[in-house]
Amino acid sequence: MPILTIVDREGTAHALEAAAGLNLMEIIREHGFDELLALCGGCCSCATCHVHVAAEFAAKVAPVCQDENDLLDSSSDRNATSRLACQIPFGDDLDGIRVTIARDD
Repeated sequence: MPILTIVDREGTAHALEAAAGLNLMEIIREHGFDELLALCGGCCSCATCHVHVAAEFAAKVAPVCQDENDLLDSSSDRNATSRLACQIPFGDDLDGIRVTIARDD
């Protein structure tokens, strides 16, 4: 089973095994990370599942779509690897990915 590492807002890294086929937002919420609000439930209509993808994995995820880009623009914590976790499908190709939950805006 592929593994991903979630870094919470306290800076603690948590390595998790997760089934392929879910998006990162679903996996993060399923594992009890309440600091990732995901208020829209994955509809790409808010930015409350904002994460920073580790640089070495940034090119492995699909490019940012226009709606996601617009939502990320509202965040004061946006950087070059900012993504919405709901827009990143998780699979074997992302085994080992590391994401950090963005600061609350």
